[in-house]
Amino acid sequence: MHQDQTGGWTATGLRWQDGAPQLTATDGRQRHARPLTAGLPVAWRITGPRRCTGAHTEHGHRDCPHRATVPPEGTGSQCPSCQNADRGLQLARDRIVDDGRTYRLYLAWFAPGLLKVGLTAEERGTVRLLEQAALTWTFLARGPLPAVRRAELAVAHGKLARERIPAAAKYPGWWNLPAPAERHAALTAARTRVHRLLADHPQLTLLPDHPVTDQVELYGLTDGAPDQYRQVKAVADGAHLAGTLRRPIGGHLFLDPPDGTPLLLDTRLLTGWTLQPAPAAACDGLTLLPRARPTAEQDALF
Repeated sequence: MHQDQTGGWTATGLRWQDGAPQLTATDGRQRHARPLTAGLPVAWRITGPRRCTGAHTEHGHRDCPHRATVPPEGTGSQCPSCQNADRGLQLARDRIVDDGRTYRLYLAWFAPGLLKVGLTAEERGTVRLLEQAALTWTFLARGPLPAVRRAELAVAHGKLARERIPAAAKYPGWWNLPAPAERHAALTAARTRVHRLLADHPQLTLLPDHPVTDQVELYGLTDGAPDQYRQVKAVADGAHLAGTLRRPIGGHLFLDPPDGTPLLLDTRLLTGWTLQPAPAAACDGLTLLPRARPTAEQDALF
């Protein structure tokens, strides 16, 4: 990758392209992508200021015209101006009523009792399901944006699935995943309930026979998450992050660092920061939250 004058490049996010994850970045002139695979060693020094990563518009990605700085903490990396211009956020906030494209309604399973309903442009294929770490999923229906959005709201209001599931709610399910057949059965049963609700929705084509896709093996979660790990909650200017990658899970990375206990990183925490090559030494400058698999006694209590 090309580097800027400081010897680093600015992270713009983890993207899935053709079913494979890539860390994207910019050197201020061009955009670049680095494939992320299991076993890949990484060693970065994270430096600021943290800058806005721009917006995705109908004409493609647009760099921030103001080169605005954004708060160092949190997963957000857009200034208010770029948030307003971002097509994905406009859709999420119902600021686009209809754009002439065909959309698909999906149902995603993250853990027992944790179902999400959502929509995605048909031209995007399965990227949305890969991005959000859906463990098992299927497409439910297709149609114009207004019809699919009405269906999404109906499913959510009927309490058959949620419109939004925060990342933190997904992590506990990674420890104790039921067998593939159980995941498949849970999703297909939920699909039947949803299709019953949507049977008379206008301009909507139901997809009762669409395949159910399971992504647990793709994410390296066949044996679950590590029994103990440290979740990265924040990074600071000058922090060091080093380790060997496991398979990416949506927008999350498990790393095995030099000092042992695995780290879980939401890559949105990196966006807007400059990443510079660094020696593969111990990690520092990170706010960490210890996480451990619940014991049988804890399960009994809660």
